[in-house]
Amino acid sequence: MPQITPFLWFDKEAEEAANYYVSVFPNSKLGAVARYGPGQPGPEGSVMTIAFELDGKPFVGLNGGPIFKFTEAVSFSISCETQADIDHYWDKLSDGGQPGPCGWLKDRWGLSWQVVPAILPQLLKGGGERAGRVMGVVMQSGKLDIAALQAAYDG
Repeated sequence: MPQITPFLWFDKEAEEAANYYVSVFPNSKLGAVARYGPGQPGPEGSVMTIAFELDGKPFVGLNGGPIFKFTEAVSFSISCETQADIDHYWDKLSDGGQPGPCGWLKDRWGLSWQVVPAILPQLLKGGGERAGRVMGVVMQSGKLDIAALQAAYDG
């Protein structure tokens, strides 16, 4: 089965972003770096692409110039078991970025992330009054709070 690898387009910050992401996620590492050569569209010797893994999942960063920007149309969701995990990823990824509603944020490069409790799908399962209360908390939140979501579910 072919492997799917997210390919992230940066202006010229791919190496900086890869280093930062690797510092945030456990089981992560940097990979191969390809550099621009003579006559290529980037400055000779500068990073063209950098491979990296986040918790064992492959990514590639490309320094492609300012042509394309990240939008909320694509985001990466981080399923967190504990509030400490939510706090860690929220604090690290929103540093220099922009906190958003409902557990979403943009990091300092404009990439969108969803930092969500692993229990959230279970709390929303089946709809009904309980799920409605949980969704009400989600809609009024920035960073999500597991205890507040559980309290809304419990009534």
